[in-house]
Amino acid sequence: MSKAKGTADKNLSNVVEALEQDPVNSHQAQQLQQDKNDRRHQDSLNFDQPSDLEHQRS
Repeated sequence: MSKAKGTADKNLSNVVEALEQDPVNSHQAQQLQQDKNDRRHQDSLNFDQPSDLEHQRS
């Protein structure tokens, strides 16, 4: 399976579209902010894995 050159990642473009929405009221604004926070938190869980040198698996 080859990637088409010059096109953005489909998942990334969907995230960008979701985050570009303008809220219509304070409740929706809070929900969009929480979604951003959840994505940041998940991103930090996925990529911020410190090495545990004392308890290495063999």
